[in-house]
Amino acid sequence: MGYIRAEEILPVEVVELIQQYVDGTNIYIPRKQENRQEWGTKTAYKYELQIRNDFIYKEYLSGATISALAESYFLSEKSIQRIIRQKRVSNVS
Repeated sequence: MGYIRAEEILPVEVVELIQQYVDGTNIYIPRKQENRQEWGTKTAYKYELQIRNDFIYKEYLSGATISALAESYFLSEKSIQRIIRQKRVSNVS
């Protein structure tokens, strides 16, 4: 995540006020609640993970072991177990 220099966008008075609290420190200013976006909305990564997890679940149902899946997908066995558990629950609903 890049940053913008405060003095480029804020009035001098505001910069001086902020400096009273944090002088020379990077700070994060969160988005307004109504402007927040769900994780993964700007990229296709969330969708790619969903496809990967579907493949993992299908391979598990076809007889692949958790340890083999973990090695194949470069994930921990706990992560594979979590994915399988989530897919099992979502398929029941």
